[in-house]
Amino acid sequence: MTRTRTLSPQPRDAVVDALLEEIQSFQFPLRPVSMGVVAEVSDGIVRLSGLADVMMGEMVRFEDGTLGMTLNLEQRGVGAIVLGDHRGIVEGSMVEALGTVVSVPVGEALLGRVIDPLGRPLDRQDPLEALQMRPVERVAPGIADRAPVNVPLQTGIKAIDALVPIGRGQRELIIGDRQTGKTTLAVDAILNQHRDDVLCVYVAIGQKLSSIAQVVRTLEVAGAMEHTVVVAAEAGAPASLQYLAPYSGCTIAEAFMERGRDVLIVYDDLTKHAWAYRQISLLLRRPPGREAFPGDIFYLHARLLERAGRLTPEKGGGSMTALPIVETQLGDLTAYIPTNIISITDGQIYLESGLFNAGVRPAINAGLSVSRVGGAAQSPAMKAVAGQMRLELAQYRELAAFAQFGTELDRTTQAALERGARLVEVLKQPQHTPIPLEDQVALFYAATRGYLDDIPVEAIGAFEQQFIAFLRSSRQRLRNAITLQNALTPEIEQMLTEALEEFKRNEFLWGK
Repeated sequence: MTRTRTLSPQPRDAVVDALLEEIQSFQFPLRPVSMGVVAEVSDGIVRLSGLADVMMGEMVRFEDGTLGMTLNLEQRGVGAIVLGDHRGIVEGSMVEALGTVVSVPVGEALLGRVIDPLGRPLDRQDPLEALQMRPVERVAPGIADRAPVNVPLQTGIKAIDALVPIGRGQRELIIGDRQTGKTTLAVDAILNQHRDDVLCVYVAIGQKLSSIAQVVRTLEVAGAMEHTVVVAAEAGAPASLQYLAPYSGCTIAEAFMERGRDVLIVYDDLTKHAWAYRQISLLLRRPPGREAFPGDIFYLHARLLERAGRLTPEKGGGSMTALPIVETQLGDLTAYIPTNIISITDGQIYLESGLFNAGVRPAINAGLSVSRVGGAAQSPAMKAVAGQMRLELAQYRELAAFAQFGTELDRTTQAALERGARLVEVLKQPQHTPIPLEDQVALFYAATRGYLDDIPVEAIGAFEQQFIAFLRSSRQRLRNAITLQNALTPEIEQMLTEALEEFKRNEFLWGK
């Protein structure tokens, strides 16, 4: 006879009881899911039917997992762009509205990373996890939330800091023909921001992969990737991602700004952004206007650039400075996209092909370049030396045009021409070599006070290199005084005069 052993019930753990109670009391709410059908797909554009309650800009997901965004809401259907490869989407397949707009991850973890406009890593590093998501489209700060632009953003580029100064929260356009140094100018500005603890976002739109890789390599070599986020939509990316790229970069920069940080964002470039939007609009069969661009092309860039600015202390006091880049054709500033963005921004830096080919680099045309805000944000020390230099350069341009007729010039005119030629030489600067503010002030002081008048034009570059090295090795107290007082006081002027006289008397080697 087999004896059966009865097991006494074991006491249940309190955690298990709590879990069972939660499972029994859980009620799943039945919510209708908006579903539709792909009616037509071609060239990254999908026409959908059945999504009766979809919103403008809402994300949709296709059967193969590809995401899309709605842009056209019509009575007979919905037009959407595919945020990726559209070849896996077939007619008749199902599509689901997700009930949310396109969002991008933001936060400190993005610094040093290269991502696409949807926040997916492109640098083969660890995946981005546990980051806050924010919509790529947001309303720009209101008037009451903005503070005056009165704090300078030092770029380390002599011609910009002196002639076309930029303030934190400003929108300064960089415009010029292809191969005139527009990207180099923006990258050099990024390289100088580690001194002032300014975060940077570089947005590449429609650029070659080799060009983007070169920019990233330059930032890594200079140690600037530590405070930079790169958002890349290369030339081979779908037009939809090129369209989203600047808005994604702006959202990332905006998150830093709202936390009280100062941010510099570069859009390289908005011409290709406008081309991508034109392609999308024509495929969506929107009515074309001037140069086949849609009617809302101005709003495309206005709602992007208006998000830049400087916030009041009550809102955190952060700032976002925008450097949009626009490419012109044969120097035509009156084309549709350049004139649109010029009217939105607070000034422009015009790079001229003729100056670039003549060896004047950066090839900034001081006559056509202007900063409508930065003068109020320029440091007093720089303003004291740059104001006179700007006037002398303007006089030099007028006299140089007059001297082309070959007329005999008086001594005063000849002296002004020789001074102007030396000022042009002083403003030349090799790429990727930002110069601190204190060294710029000392150099411009020498140029405007006549200390370069007896030096041959071809020796100006040697004078600059040796003089800056002399200041850093023997006059650190002078450099510190310029940085701390931030003004050209009589004591600093006396120290500059003594340093220049000693340098020219004992240190300067003309032939080196």
